[in-house]
Amino acid sequence: MNEMTALTAKDFATDQEVRWCPGCGDYAVLKAVQRTMPELGVRPENVVFVSGIGCSSRFPYYMETYGFHTIHGRAPTFATGIKLANPELDVWIITGDGDALSIGGNHTMHVLRRNLDCQILLFNNEIYGLTKGQYSPTSRVGTRSPSTPYGSVDRSVSPCAFALGSGARFVARGIDVHKNLPEVLKAAHRHRGASFVEIFQNCIVYNDDVFAPFTAKENAGSQLWLAAEQPMLFAGGTKGITLDREALCLKVVEVADGNWEAAGVIVHDPKNRSVAHMLVDMPLGAFPMALGVVYEDPAPTFEAAVIEQNAQAAAGKTPDLQALVARGQSWMVTKEPHAI
Repeated sequence: MNEMTALTAKDFATDQEVRWCPGCGDYAVLKAVQRTMPELGVRPENVVFVSGIGCSSRFPYYMETYGFHTIHGRAPTFATGIKLANPELDVWIITGDGDALSIGGNHTMHVLRRNLDCQILLFNNEIYGLTKGQYSPTSRVGTRSPSTPYGSVDRSVSPCAFALGSGARFVARGIDVHKNLPEVLKAAHRHRGASFVEIFQNCIVYNDDVFAPFTAKENAGSQLWLAAEQPMLFAGGTKGITLDREALCLKVVEVADGNWEAAGVIVHDPKNRSVAHMLVDMPLGAFPMALGVVYEDPAPTFEAAVIEQNAQAAAGKTPDLQALVARGQSWMVTKEPHAI
């Protein structure tokens, strides 16, 4: 494909039949990604999508790029190898709440703390969809499922809190069908390092409308879309978030006549890690759901450090495979039989 050829969403769509349940939120995320890719200035031949196991992990089949459908929870390890082998590749990890936070929790933690330059899209539907509706690490207390017929007693994991606790330098949230999702994806791609994006994704079969309290059209007032250097306003600008500096906690305040400064509404600083922790832990109902880029504070990437270290170690040396093989103890194997 010519470098000057203008790309469209169709250039990133394969001829494979998309095999998700009718009405699944994965369709909306797929379309959002395919529409966004041409705007990122990337070429399909320089992009790799890596997934683990789960409904969302069929994603690479539907992207006209390189792709790896790997094993349960281990997509980050494959992505790390890919990025180290060819740092110029644009690597995306597609995972789900079960794949990334249960069997893959350890791998997710390490790819975040190492700060590998990649985009991690975690589809959170608070259920195991592929294996027929068992409860997952993000399922709420009381969730009834085939594996918890009397209701789950597990306290759920907050994906964004997990990411922040693992040392992530970019943490964001989006909604599968929301018009702002492409902007969140663009922000994640601009960030150099591990970009973690939790996408609230509706499982129409096993956990339908679990996010309706803030995703339904009539509940849009419960969405707090964050923007750098902008006041934290929601509910059409009639409410905002303030910081109680004595109690060190966030509070909701009423905003009269658009005068958010008088109400004490705080301005979003993506580099404030302490406030980011508070934002992702806000209980829905008393507070809105924080969406958009919650936290961003770039740091050197893992692959850049590895490449620099390798270059320093190899400086002034001539490669000698035989010397490497013979280094330390070695044995000569002969055909002569040994006496017993």
